[in-house]
Amino acid sequence: MAHETNEKLDKLDYKILQILQKNSKITNLDLSRRIGLSPAPTLERVKKLEQTDIISSYHAKINPINLGLHVSSFVMGTLAWHKPNAMNNFLKKIQEIPEIVECYVITGDADFLMKIVCRDIPTYEQLLFKTLSQIEEIERLKTLMTLSLAKDSKILPFEYD
Repeated sequence: MAHETNEKLDKLDYKILQILQKNSKITNLDLSRRIGLSPAPTLERVKKLEQTDIISSYHAKINPINLGLHVSSFVMGTLAWHKPNAMNNFLKKIQEIPEIVECYVITGDADFLMKIVCRDIPTYEQLLFKTLSQIEEIERLKTLMTLSLAKDSKILPFEYD
């Protein structure tokens, strides 16, 4: 759907997206002032962007360290393709694991890449040996432990004008 609607976006729509990516809590009045349009048509444009799923949701960005979540890792893995419905079963099972905050199906040396966030190394060890290793559709796992965060941008790189 997004590919079809991109052609219908104009400069004001892109400006709205740019502003909302940086601050989704901006009031409609402030947003309308910043794009040079009155509040009613501004709100209509935002609603259209939401309805066409260009804006899919709004979130608070929470600092995991301040919540005591000190370990962030990426785990690459391969699936046991000989198991029936390996991918679908794997995808269902990982939905139930809250520490897996992102999962991508990828190409290359692995079949998937997961981002895992948890309290500490013992918690990660528990997750790895008691939960992930029990998923029979997973054949092999490789952990990439993060040391520090170099960049964390949620701003998409599209042309604004």
